Amino acid sequence: MSNRISIAKFIPLVFILVLVLIGSRFWVSVPAGHVAVATLFGEVQSDTYKEGLNIPVNPLLKFHEFDVREKTHFEQAQVPSQDQLQTKIDVSVQYRLNGDMANNILKDTGNIDKMITVQLVPKLRSLLREQGKSIKRAEDFFLEETQENLQTDLTAGLAEYLEPKGINVSAVLIRDISLPPFITRAIEAKKEREQEVEKQKAELERYKTEQQQLIAAAEAQRKAAEEEAEKRKLLADAQAYEIEKINTAIGSNPNYVKLQALEALKSISKDPASKIYFIDSDSAQPLPLMHLSDNK
Repeated sequence: MSNRISIAKFIPLVFILVLVLIGSRFWVSVPAGHVAVATLFGEVQSDTYKEGLNIPVNPLLKFHEFDVREKTHFEQAQVPSQDQLQTKIDVSVQYRLNGDMANNILKDTGNIDKMITVQLVPKLRSLLREQGKSIKRAEDFFLEETQENLQTDLTAGLAEYLEPKGINVSAVLIRDISLPPFITRAIEAKKEREQEVEKQKAELERYKTEQQQLIAAAEAQRKAAEEEAEKRKLLADAQAYEIEKINTAIGSNPNYVKLQALEALKSISKDPASKIYFIDSDSAQPLPLMHLSDNK
């Protein structure tokens, strides 16, 4: 009797477990950033299931999840230019799966990884080669205009090709460009020559500036010398004018000489060393003729 009671206690638990297992087949939970596509006995269904809880569903369906968040695919390719040189270009493709077309992707390629391998990569490499044909020289890949045009054309071409297949491309970006080694060395040598030319130009400009400064200094000295000469000329003219006036005054007024002689005698008389002076009394000008010191 006790064994029957124990088994009877577990019957509800078993019933609940079976109910949960069977009931889970009638709903599906899709993670955030994903969609789900169902197959029934291998046949892809047309409906897609959005993120969150989806009920009710056919318990016989098998679900396949697709990540519809934005992703980046990195690719490296050798791109020939018109000069027949191979340039290695690294690009990144930013894309997002169109969740509404996930059932077509499942039907055509199986999953997003195979979609990238079968559709995106071959088309991207083809577009890179086609774009390379429009580049005359390999080093032109380094031109900003060339890179901008290349990114724009790759984005447009890849988006146009992949959009009907369920992939939306937002951008194709150039990450790195590697030229053939001998071209890289030639470009580096060219840059060194250009730097040397710029250095020589700077040195020449410095020399020109120094010469201009020397010329300006010489010009300033010349002007200063001219001004000094002009000043001396004016002073000499003034002195000559003064002498001329004195001579004129002497010639026209003999008393001027007598006055000067008296002034000289006045100054002599103030000299402590002066003792006796002889003056020619017959002269019209009383100038001293002799000075006798204390030693005489």
